[in-house]
Parts: sequence; C-alpha cells; structure tokens
Amino acid sequence: MMYLRLFYEFFKTGLFAVGGGMATIPFLYEMADSTGWFTRQDLANMIAVGESTPGPIGVNMATYVGFITGMNAGGTPAALLGAVIATLGLIAPSVIIILIIAAVLKSFRNNRYVERAFYGLRPASTGLIAAAGISVVMSNLFFAGEGLSLAAVNWKGWILAVVLWLLTNVVKQTKKLHPIVFIGLSAAAGVLFSMG
Repeated sequence: MMYLRLFYEFFKTGLFAVGGGMATIPFLYEMADSTGWFTRQDLANMIAVGESTPGPIGVNMATYVGFITGMNAGGTPAALLGAVIATLGLIAPSVIIILIIAAVLKSFRNNRYVERAFYGLRPASTGLIAAAGISVVMSNLFFAGEGLSLAAVNWKGWILAVVLWLLTNVVKQTKKLHPIVFIGLSAAAGVLFSMG
C-alpha cells in the first residue's frame, strides 16, 4: 500500500509541476505536511543536496524520499524499491504526455489553441519556480515558528549567504571560480558550524 501511495503522490507531482524540478518543490512541501514521510527541514536538506548533485532536482528528491520512506518501512530492500517507485511515479506523467504529443504532433503543430495553452503555462511555471525559491530562502534564513523576532533570524545562514555573495560578486580573485568550489565551501561551513 505504501508503494502505491508513493507512486500516486509523485505521479501527481510530476503531472502538475510544469517547469522542471524546481517547480516540484511546492508540491513536496504539501507532501511533507500531508504524508509525514519527511519534514520541511528534511526537504530543505534535500534541496541543498539535490542542487549540488548531478541530475534533475525533482528526480533526485523523488528518489531520496522513496528511499527514506522505504527504509523506514522495511530496511534496504524496501528502500531501494521505494526509490525506484517514487522516481517512476515522478517521470511517468512526462513520458505519457510526450508519447501522446509525439503521436498527434503533426495535427496540432500549428494549432493556435495549443500555442495559447503553452503561452499560458509560462506564468504558472514561473510562479511555481518563484514560490520554490522563496520557500528555500525562507527556510534557510529564518526559523519557523518563531514569529517576527530576532530569534527567528538564522544568523549563520545570513552570514554564509553574505559571504557567498561577496565571494561570487565582489572579490575579483574568487568571482571566476567554478561553482563547485562554492558548493564545497558551503557544505564544509554547514558541517563545521552545524547549519541545518
């Protein structure tokens, strides 16, 4: 039953998250709240790891959630199966839609309604990606449940953000370094200063 729900939840996410992996993040926040498979802090950590590892972030996160859900349910074999099922659930809508579009592409190629529908999807996709970005910023720079106070400010997160901004935009010697250097430095700072 758990595997069926994993597939269903990620199928829904894959079906409605138009605009790529970052557009899945609002759906994943809702999934965290409704299923209890992972917390919002777990999601923030998944985003950080997913952004710094190869592959699409949505697929990385589906695989991770499936893995930890399976691990909690029955150990390593269940975890591997959960990872595969969640990943398949996420990519299945795209595969199905692409197959349907490929089958009828010639008849709809110059259809003005299809063009308008895709034009209308652009703002929705932009909104989902913006919501994901705001969620990531808020979860890393402020503590949830503290209200509007100085206690709500994650000072370590702010300091790291300012240092990274300075190193990537102001300091001439570090501006042209490869992004992997900053990812590694951020990971080291997170471990060293217990950020997360």
